[in-house]
Amino acid sequence: MKNRIYFIIGAIIAVLFSSCKKDNYEAPAADFTGRIVYQGEAINVQYGQVNFELWQSGFGNYSALNVNVSQDGNFSAKLFDGNYKLVFSPNQGPFLWKKNAAGKQDTIAVNISGNKVMDIEVMPYYMIRSASLTAASGKVNGFCKLEKIITDANAKDIESVSLYINKTQFVDGGNNIAIQQLTGAALADLNNLNMSVNIPTIVPTQNYVFARIGVKIAGVDDLIFTPVTKISF
Repeated sequence: MKNRIYFIIGAIIAVLFSSCKKDNYEAPAADFTGRIVYQGEAINVQYGQVNFELWQSGFGNYSALNVNVSQDGNFSAKLFDGNYKLVFSPNQGPFLWKKNAAGKQDTIAVNISGNKVMDIEVMPYYMIRSASLTAASGKVNGFCKLEKIITDANAKDIESVSLYINKTQFVDGGNNIAIQQLTGAALADLNNLNMSVNIPTIVPTQNYVFARIGVKIAGVDDLIFTPVTKISF
């Protein structure tokens, strides 16, 4: 009986010691930061909807670390030093990611040795140009032009263009207090897109809203946006 008790105690100590060893592993310390860009200009997206994958081999379980892209196109991740492969999975983002000779999503090599800042170049279907957001007479008015970037066989049409406003800095289709959407014939001239939305009563009262314009591309889930603008009224 004593031998059995000693065995149980020894097993518990072994488990506790093993747990302590696991807890004492060093946390990742390198900051990997940057932006998703096209020719140096950040690609603005919806918060929490776009991410890319980082793969690192040599540690037993070969799996992806998902890195979220913020709505202003920035990203940040804590990593261990080492060599990684970076890739966007298909249908991620309002852009195309380069493919390899086999027609699959290509990877780019990323070496982490201490903190690293890197912009990731992508090819958007469209870019929003000359955007303007102003307030007047209880409304927020928006204007923009759209530049078609991809014009080959991968080109796509515009499904809708929307002006969103919200009480907070998170502004998109799921986070807004008012929206105006242009579709169909209203998209005939992509160089002259005008929108206007009434500012509703805000409780508690505030004399400003946050606004931005989002563009939905046909067959693409993720919208491309203008930067968030704070508008006083």
